[in-house]
Parts: sequence; C-alpha cells; structure tokens
Amino acid sequence: MKRRIELLAPGGDIDSIKAAIVSGADAVYCGLNKYNARNRAANITFEDLNGILRVAHRNSCQVFITLNIIIVESEIPDLIHLLNKLINTSIDGVIIQDLGLFYLLSSYFGSLKIHASTQLTTHNKGQIKFLGELNASRVNLSRELNMNEIKALTSTAHNINVLTEVFVHGSYCISYSGLCYMSSLHGGNSANRGRCSQPCRDQYITTPQGVDFPLNLKDNSAYSDLRELSIAEVDSIKIEGRIKKFHYVYIVVSSYRKQLQSLYENNYISSDKSDLYKVFNRDFSNAFLKGDINKNMFIDNPRDNSATHLAETNRGISDEAKEKAEEEFYAETGETRSFIKSRIDLLSVAKAPLAITISGKAGTPLKVRIETPDSSFVLFSETDLVTKGTIPLDRKMILGKFKPINESEYFIEQIELINLQPDLYIPFKELTSLKNRILYILKDSKETYPPIETPVLKGQRDVKVKATISVLISSQKDLDLCNESSADIYFQLPDGLNTRSSDLIDLFKKNSHVIPWFPSGLIGEDYNAAVELLQQVQPKLFVTNNTGIAYEANKLGISWIAGPYLNVVNSYSLLCLKEKFNCSGSFISNEINRQQIRSIKKPDDFKLYYSIYHPIVLMTSRQCFFHQLIGCEKKSIDSECIETCKRSTTLTNLKKVSFIIDKSRGAYNCIYDDTHFLNTDIVTDMPGIFSNFFIDLRDMKTETKAELDKSKIIQLFENHLSGSYESKQRLHQTIHPTNNTQYKKGL
Repeated sequence: MKRRIELLAPGGDIDSIKAAIVSGADAVYCGLNKYNARNRAANITFEDLNGILRVAHRNSCQVFITLNIIIVESEIPDLIHLLNKLINTSIDGVIIQDLGLFYLLSSYFGSLKIHASTQLTTHNKGQIKFLGELNASRVNLSRELNMNEIKALTSTAHNINVLTEVFVHGSYCISYSGLCYMSSLHGGNSANRGRCSQPCRDQYITTPQGVDFPLNLKDNSAYSDLRELSIAEVDSIKIEGRIKKFHYVYIVVSSYRKQLQSLYENNYISSDKSDLYKVFNRDFSNAFLKGDINKNMFIDNPRDNSATHLAETNRGISDEAKEKAEEEFYAETGETRSFIKSRIDLLSVAKAPLAITISGKAGTPLKVRIETPDSSFVLFSETDLVTKGTIPLDRKMILGKFKPINESEYFIEQIELINLQPDLYIPFKELTSLKNRILYILKDSKETYPPIETPVLKGQRDVKVKATISVLISSQKDLDLCNESSADIYFQLPDGLNTRSSDLIDLFKKNSHVIPWFPSGLIGEDYNAAVELLQQVQPKLFVTNNTGIAYEANKLGISWIAGPYLNVVNSYSLLCLKEKFNCSGSFISNEINRQQIRSIKKPDDFKLYYSIYHPIVLMTSRQCFFHQLIGCEKKSIDSECIETCKRSTTLTNLKKVSFIIDKSRGAYNCIYDDTHFLNTDIVTDMPGIFSNFFIDLRDMKTETKAELDKSKIIQLFENHLSGSYESKQRLHQTIHPTNNTQYKKGL
C-alpha cells in the first residue's frame, strides 16, 4: 500500500513528547505554557522548544504548536511577541481557533503553516473553503462525523490544497467542540480558553434511568477503522491526550504505528485492542465514525477502566478475582513505565553547542568558523577590518551581537579569538549580517524574520450610533410581531434543515422583511439545503453561526452578520470577517466582560451586535441525552429523530444546580442553563458602541418567567434603549429570575 497517513501524537510535557518520538509518531502537537486549549497539561516553555525541535527533526518527527484558544484584546501584544519568536524557529505548524489570529498569521506571519483546530467544529464543505481562504493548510474535522461525511469533506479539502486530520483515539467531548459553555458559566473556566473543568464527567443526581454520570461518553477508538480512513484519503490521524502521561502516549502511539505498518505491508487490520486497554480508558466506541450514534456510547464511570477491564477479561468478575488481577496489572504497568522511561531518557532535548572561532587582521575580511556537533563551516565578512572606528572588536562585543543565536536550536558554548589583530573595527551591521548568515545555515536555509510591532488599527472613527432592537423567533405564529414592532425579526432555521427547506423558502419569500438566522451545526444535506435556501431567497441580510454559510454569502454577494456562537472576542476577528468575507457586522461573544468588550475596536462601516436577553445554551450535541436521563425506545438516533423528536427534562448536579435538557423539532440536543441571560447594564455602560441589541423570544422554557406578552416585552426593551430608567426596572420585575454572570466575570 503506497499511501501513508501521518500519525499525530499528543505531547503534554517533555517526557510525553519524547515518548511520541521513540514510539513512531510522524508528528507531535504540544502547547506552550499559555494560549493553548490544554492548560491543565504541564506543557513546555519556549526555552524547551528549540531543543525539542532539534531532537524531533533528527528523528523525522514534525512539531506543531497549539495556540488554539480565543484571544482577548489585551493579550494581542504579548501574542505578537510570541509569534515573533515562533516564526524564527523550525516549528512545522501552529494549531489555532481564533479568527483574529488567523488574520494576524496570514497578514504578518505568512511562513507559519496554519492548522484549524477542532475547536472550530468543522463539519461542512463551506467551512473548509472558509478556512482555506484564511490560508489554513490543514483542518481538523469534527469528531461527530461519520466515514462518508469525512470522505466527502476530505475530497473538498484536497481540491483546494488543504489537508484533513481526524481524531482516532482518546476522549470524546459530548458537545460540539467550540460550542460548549457549561464550564465557562458554572465556574468561570471556559473551554474556549483551555480551562474546561469537564462538567460532562461529573456525577449528577441519579437519573430516572438509574445513571449517575449521564453525560459521560466512552473514549474514541478508530483502531480497527484505519483502512476506511485511508480509503477516505484522510491525511493525518490524531491521538488525543495532552493531559496523559508518557507511558500512555508511548503505548497508544506504538499500537497505532503497528496497525499502520500492518496495513501498509500486509493489507491487514488487527482487532486486538488489548494493549490499548492497558492504559487509561473509559472503554471504547467508534460509533460516531460508523454513523451509529447509540446509547452504548455512554459509560457510567468517568474513571480509568483499564484495570477493571483486564480483570474481567482475564479472571472473571468476582471481587477476589478482580483484586488479584488488578494487583498483577499494576505490577505490570510499573514495569512497563520503567522500560519506557529508560528508552525516552536516551533522548536529549538539550540544544546543541556551538564553538565559534574568530580571526583576522587589518585590510582583510573577518573570518568566523562555526563548529557544531555534526559539522563545521566558515564565513567571511563582506567588508574588511580597519584600524579606526567607534568600538573595538572584542569577545564581549561579538557575544552581544551573536546572542540571538542562543534563541535557536543551538547555544554558544565558547568563542575563541585566534590570530585576531588587536584594536580592529568593523561596522555593527556587518556583525548583524554575519549573525543572520550563521542562523540561515544553522536553520537549513530558513530566513530570519525581523520582529513586527503590534499592528495599529487605523481608520477607526469615533462615531456614536443609535442602537435598535432585534428579535429572534422560531414559530410562524410569532410573525405577527413584525406588524406590532419596528424591531428587526430574525427567524431561527433548524439544524435539520433539509426536510423543511421548501417550506422555509416559501416563508422567507412571503415575508421578505424577516431575516434568516442560520444555526452552528449544518452537516451534509442540511448544509446543502441551507445553501439552496440562500440562493433561492437571496435575503438582503442574514445572521449565521456557521462559517460555511458565511463563505457562501461572500461568494453570492449577500450581506451577512456573524452570529454570537462564532466566539468573536477581539478587533482582529472583526477585521478578518470584514476584509476577508465582506461581513457587515458581528455579534460580540457573551463570554467576555464589560472591560474586555470596551477594548475592542470596530472597523469603519461595520456594525456591532450583542445579545442582551436569551436562554443560555451550555452544550450542543449530536448525541441523544434522553437515553441516559428518562429513556428512549430507540437504541440509536435515526433519520427521524432530528426532525420529529420534541422532548424536555432536567438534570441536577450534586450541588443541586439544575439544567434544562431540550430537544426541539429539527434541532440537535441542547443543555440550557436553568435561567435566561439578561443584561440591561450594557446599554448604559457602552452607549453609542452597539448598533443593535438582540433579544431571543423563542418559546424555550427555563425557570425564567416573563409576565408580559412578547410585543410588550419588545416595547420595554425599546424604551430602555431610549433611556427610560423605569423600563429597565420593569424589565427586571417582569422577567425573573435571570443572570448576567458572564458579563461580570468574563474570560
């Protein structure tokens, strides 16, 4: 078999990175100690990085750096400083989520290869084209996709020279990545900032189905599906686990390496997962990949299943048999860890030493000889040494000018001045040129880039705008609100759009003033139906939470607004949306606080939107929650579930905090907070900044009760925007209980 798939391994610390290398990984992804989505991992420092790059590249292993969180405005200068350093290393790519970071990289750091993170939840061909426009060289596809969907998206990606990677092993998230806000709201630990506290793994009050851990999925394992992934022409298979330790990485990577070699050399795929059960697991499932989303994907225990599984497999399920088997298992694990540690300790991540010898006399070029552990070379200055100048050439001066070499994969161990005539001079720029030429050779002919300053956002005019109200509905019976109010009316389109597209096309054609609102999740035929609706209706304006639809809008020349679930939190994201995709306005994420919002600068001729009243979506999932909670007669999700199922229940954690579990017709399963978000303060905190404040009046039942009809609620909000303090007071009296925690805490 000629086609080879990249095996991409996690590296949460130095030992794990070395374990990935010695066990056969083609590439490793690791995070620095900030700006990455696994801040609970040990991670590495920038000082570690160059040594890691040297040992990885000497062993034919690439290194990708994760910068895959959303970036708030105050962090941009420090991020630019980091990028100035990273661009002068030999890293093989950066994994990112933030649209502003896409803009900065493509505009100012073009030599860095961009990988789109799983946090972007990429699941349709329009999203791949959107990311291709942002110079993404590869895209990590959503973990919820089946093999046919992966194959189709990979074909789209390859047509525009973009690679695809797929997670094949490790933890599943029950929520679409990038669309989980549960940890953020309850505890202030945003998953979009790498601080997820994993509430999906928590114990809850026992459900009517007798389940204690109802959101806890088994681990992903596509170990037996590598042939199909190869046929789908996936470019990289990715192992999750930057929080896992070195022995986990070694055993999992070794297992997948053997499986790949078996496929390449013998066209054979093994079904023996015994080695994979010897390290942390919650049992395994490949149900998403198989397109069989079923209740057996859950396990009612979030802890390590390895010892229990092996005990039950080898000795039966009696307590005595389990205890004996577990003793043997942990003894074997200790021996395995010792063996692996002895192997990885043979790898050194130290930077390589350089010996520099300087010689020369007046009237001749300065001679610089460089010796590395592997080679040596000689360079000469382009101008001759002279006997007159400002500062004479000596060891201290040379070391000062050559100091940046220590920030490469090498360090200056010694500088010797041999046969160097005293009191000689050479222009400083000549020493700088020599330093750059040395680095060019040491970095295998890679240019050294001068640092850039934080880009100044120009063209911002301090123009105050008068805000208006917009309203989201999802029922045709609420269309009468259009006649009762001057507010813009948005109509929520369903996730399962395909079966209802013709009716919705008629709705928008008959009500041309109603603005389409596209959801975050649009997979396969539902995405195609969304594109057809856009083409048929040709709305003057619409809102989308899906970048695939944004791509199509730009192509069709239709004005569009970036929705609140695109996680926009900085000025450069706004520039990205406007300049790259002709976006006319954007919602600002509800995850950030008032100070973080204030620091954002909007481009000229661009509108800012903010949601001030809505049910708080905590999770959106392709899985079904009801199997675990109140039961369902179906074992698997079928084609009718999205379209016809309408159910609701509650889930309560051990702290007695309750959540609303809701499945609306045409929608995915969602978890909502038990109260609505209401933030009237932002109207007076930031007057003249937002063009529009948004209220969600869909019939989503939480503990929040509104004591007036919808038209009167709209009127109260409009009066509040006009400066009526009484209306603000009445809103809080009429709508209760509510919270605005996110606006206070922020990221």
